[in-house]
Amino acid sequence: MPLDLPTPLRPAPETLAPGRRLLLKHEEGNELGSFKWRGALPTVRRWREEGAATVVTASTGNHGAAVAWAARRLGMSAVVYAPGGASHEKIALIEDLGAHIRLFGADLDQAKEEARVYAAGEKLPFFEDGAEPAQYEGYGKIGEEILDRCEEPPAAIVVPVGNGALVCGIGSAVKRRCPKTLVIGVAARQAPVMEMSWRAGAPVLCDRMATFADGLAVRVAIARAVTLTREVVDRMLLVSERSLAQAVSDFAHADLRVEGAAAAALAALPQLPEVDGPIVLLVTGCNIDQDLWVRAVERPESFQVENGSVQP
Repeated sequence: MPLDLPTPLRPAPETLAPGRRLLLKHEEGNELGSFKWRGALPTVRRWREEGAATVVTASTGNHGAAVAWAARRLGMSAVVYAPGGASHEKIALIEDLGAHIRLFGADLDQAKEEARVYAAGEKLPFFEDGAEPAQYEGYGKIGEEILDRCEEPPAAIVVPVGNGALVCGIGSAVKRRCPKTLVIGVAARQAPVMEMSWRAGAPVLCDRMATFADGLAVRVAIARAVTLTREVVDRMLLVSERSLAQAVSDFAHADLRVEGAAAAALAALPQLPEVDGPIVLLVTGCNIDQDLWVRAVERPESFQVENGSVQP
């Protein structure tokens, strides 16, 4: 796979944040269009070394594509469960990579439970995104790359939060070397379970999950991630659907195509006026259905959240 490491760390276009010292860590520029391969490959390789020929997982898209790619690379097969409303573009990518797709349920967590039952019945390894130690180690390398490339320690690194593995991996690496650098997670206001769990110090129950940013669309917290966020994440912020869409639009006008989750760090920037110094934003993926992307770019004001659903 043509992946050049380290991935680019570049100054942000001035139009994204006039007057701020902003750097973008680009994890979207590979053929999978996301950072997820960093955790998928070592995890799937471990099961291959243990003799498995098939791996089962559940995903809204990017994780499933990474598992499909890793399985194909290692001579295995992959079964990917996805919710019925998953991105058409992401499902097509998973299928192109050779995985068997099974659509089930209304959201990721329903698809995940069905995948878990299937894997147990067939005695196959179940890859729960965010629960495998190798993912955290893989994502930690992003933090190492940031610190290696920065001329001075960043004042803050801002990371989109779905299941929390990415911010935990980066945060663990950063805090070992630069404990004064703020590690800031950003979740969708309409998928706040990780922010709620971080504040509570333990996984909490949450039935709210209505974000267009499918990479942030988590309803059930993973205990491992919650524990680690308490150790290495300094703040957890929430952003609205409209602010996510506006950030997608702002990126587009700077000639960068990103998906909703990848826009979260930029969307949170107005909540950090007091942070003085270089700020690194994680750009996590670019896989988004064309119609949704066009709407966000051209009509970000159309994204509102009322009564738990996104209104046109």
